[in-house]
Amino acid sequence: MANEGEKILTYKGKPLIRKDNLLYYGYFNDSHIIMMQVMDSKEEKGLKVSTRVRVELQATDPNIRYRDRVIKKTEKEGLYNAMDVATVWLERALAPKHA
Repeated sequence: MANEGEKILTYKGKPLIRKDNLLYYGYFNDSHIIMMQVMDSKEEKGLKVSTRVRVELQATDPNIRYRDRVIKKTEKEGLYNAMDVATVWLERALAPKHA
């Protein structure tokens, strides 16, 4: 998504990539990523601010149908709240499982 030589924005050590109203958080070669979709936004002091964001924890396994890749989903007010949930979900999904 980023052109060669471009720096990729990171959040808490993981890439955060934007394409139009979609944001992807995490490494695509990990077992899970977060997909966020800005559903609504408003103009505030000349800036476009996200007001409603859909958050999905998705498995990255290409052998799973897209519909079955979504593990968890929710909607949050504002990008800050969405990133808060996304960070926790992704950390838990990527944490080593203890028997």
